[in-house]
Parts: sequence; structure tokens; C-alpha cells
Amino acid sequence: MKTALIWGAGGGIGQAVAAELAAKDWQVVALGRHLERVTETAHLTIEADVADDFSVQNGIMAAGMEIDTADLYLYCVGDIMAQATADMDLSQWQRILNANLTGAFLTTRHSLPLLAPDAGLIFLGAVSERLRLPKLSAYAAAKAGLEGFVEALRKEERRRQVMLVRPGAVATPLWEKVPMKQPADAPSPEKVAKRMLKAYHEGHTGQLDLI
Repeated sequence: MKTALIWGAGGGIGQAVAAELAAKDWQVVALGRHLERVTETAHLTIEADVADDFSVQNGIMAAGMEIDTADLYLYCVGDIMAQATADMDLSQWQRILNANLTGAFLTTRHSLPLLAPDAGLIFLGAVSERLRLPKLSAYAAAKAGLEGFVEALRKEERRRQVMLVRPGAVATPLWEKVPMKQPADAPSPEKVAKRMLKAYHEGHTGQLDLI
């Protein structure tokens, strides 16, 4: 049985990925917050704050006591906020960067030793050039930074399958945090999960746009 580490498994897309992998007989290790949402699909749930180095280390230590290696790492954490730069304070800026970028670094760094030599890594990004809108400066900066981080990582880990998935609008609760309306044709998290995992199983590497 193959094993997947899913950071952010309690979110909309994270839940969908966990369910899809569990249905394919994967062992799912769910890490992050709000994990009560995946207790029926995850074999192991570990509370962890992706923005806290010590918490991430403890999460990986706990996972390592239950599994020998993981065959797939997924970063499905995300947060968004609509706030004009002139009105934004440092804690708000940092919260968005922590969820979308710093957490990706911390969880990758501490997960790599637990990954099998041929394990893949999948990061959930966004179509960053569409995000340069008023009041989305923190989110746009974080997602653009994530793209740079993942591309550099892919070159460092040349023997691994490293993929950045960039969906367009997805029907998740994040829309409740912004003043824009969710597009009527926004795909469900389940549809996005199926497409990203299909691309992974087909050996896709680098950027994957789902628009």
C-alpha cells in the first residue's frame, strides 16, 4: 500500500484529494488543522501548524513513528484575504504568506527525509497572473513566490516528480473571504483533485494549469 502525506487535508481540495487517494487504496496521513473533516478517509491524522517550524517538525516525527516512508507529498494549504495595502498590517500580510508560501517551505524541508527516493511532490498554487487585483497583494505575492520556490525545488530534486498545480477558480469556502462572486462554472474540489492526481499518475512534472 502506498502512503501519501497531505498537508492541509482539512481544506476543500485537501479533503477531496484525501478521499480520492483513499478510494484508490492509498494510506493517507493527514496533517494540518480541522482534521475532523477527514477522519473517515485518513488512516492517520496529525494536528500541525504549517507556519510553525517546531509544530511541523513534531508532525513529521509523529508520522515517522507510524510509517516507514511516504510515496507522495501534497501541499494543499491556502488562505486568502482582501485588504488594501495601505490598510494591511504586518500580521495580516504574514498570515497569507505563511499559509501559501512559508508553510510550503517548512513542510517540504521537514518532509523530504521521510519521502521515498522516488516520491513525488505536488503543490497547490493558483494562476498567479490573474491575481494581481486590488486588495489581493498578499495573496498574489505569496502564490507568485510559491511558483518560484517550486521551480527551484524541481531543479534541486531532479530525480523526483515535482508538480505545481494552478487551478482557476474552485468552488471552496475561500470565496467567503473575498468580495468577489464565485464564478458559476467554478469546478468542484473533487474534480480538481481527480485532474491533478491523474496528471501525477501520468508522470506530469513542472507546471499544470487547470483552467
